[in-house]
Amino acid sequence: MSQLRQRAHELERLGVDALVVSFEAGPMVLAYARTTGLPFPIVVDEERELYRAYGMLHGRKRDLWGPASVRVYLRLMLRGRRLRLPTGDTAQLGGDVLIDPAGVVRVHHVGSGPADRPAIEALLDVVRAG
Repeated sequence: MSQLRQRAHELERLGVDALVVSFEAGPMVLAYARTTGLPFPIVVDEERELYRAYGMLHGRKRDLWGPASVRVYLRLMLRGRRLRLPTGDTAQLGGDVLIDPAGVVRVHHVGSGPADRPAIEALLDVVRAG
């Protein structure tokens, strides 16, 4: 998410509207938005209808807590980010979906864990290609 957040101005220039979807409501999601400086609107999907519709189900423990995830968390800590113990469903997969103005899905990536995200440059290349 931090790469996306860092490129928010470029997304805006390209006419991209980013939307963050969370399955957790209440103070946790608000605290996340505040502490990360999230510049995008958040939609809460407590029933996880969007997650199911896009095949974002539950991940395997080795993907969720494996070496790639540990590297991501260590990198965040080295940058000064204070990590908190998870309070929600840590097995819920996330991903990235890019839908064009005509409603056509251009990118549909279901991550296998927190470290599995497409590079922001790859997403921007899809947008630039129109």
